[in-house]
Amino acid sequence: MNQTSNPAGLDKLKLRIQALRAKTIANGCTEDEALSAAAKVAELLDRHDLSLSDVELRASPCERRVFETHRKKRIPIDDCIGAIAHFCDCRVWREKNAAGENVYVFFGLGADVEVAHYLAELIDGAVRTELGRFKTSVDYARFRHQERHLANASFALGMVASIADRLVAIKAGRDQVSESTGRGLVVLKTSVVDAEFDKLDLKLRTQRSAGRMVSMTAYEAGGAAGASLAINPGLGEARSGAGPKGS
Repeated sequence: MNQTSNPAGLDKLKLRIQALRAKTIANGCTEDEALSAAAKVAELLDRHDLSLSDVELRASPCERRVFETHRKKRIPIDDCIGAIAHFCDCRVWREKNAAGENVYVFFGLGADVEVAHYLAELIDGAVRTELGRFKTSVDYARFRHQERHLANASFALGMVASIADRLVAIKAGRDQVSESTGRGLVVLKTSVVDAEFDKLDLKLRTQRSAGRMVSMTAYEAGGAAGASLAINPGLGEARSGAGPKGS
């Protein structure tokens, strides 16, 4: 099945992603359900990759997908965006839009950037939901009014750090499965994306992250919330069962 010359395969995958996107927290879906959907879409992505030949992968065009933060300042997902890009074999950078708001640009193969954008939406929504719950907790009530801004930021930071660590660990497991096929699929995809990225000739700057004060109580509560999200079980079931179809 040639999904490069015939875009029907990729279009079908994107339709599946859109259907999963409809199950979002904003539509009443819990964060566990949303991140289970993310696990499912990662499984679909892996199957899609395995269905393509090396020639088809090399011929696949790279695309951009912009994630809007709608904020001019930092938001919690800033500390997870690199892990999301790594999870999806993408490059990512930050830009300012016409309104002066931060946006993140995912760059990679079409299916990969679609999944990266989707995962960013899910994690952003999950962090906001869990932070709202934290604000109603007994632990949060113990913070004095002037300490609550720090508590909010610390909780969110702890949560995204936990999620980022899990994404990196899960990606390592997925790559190991991919390598067991003997194809070197991840290396091939990286070489394709890197070659196309170099053609953009972007002048990107690496910014050092300044040290931040944190409330360890709130940070640890955020870490526990991140660890409770159902990312790992779904991917574990998807990847540890029968081998990839059609491989």
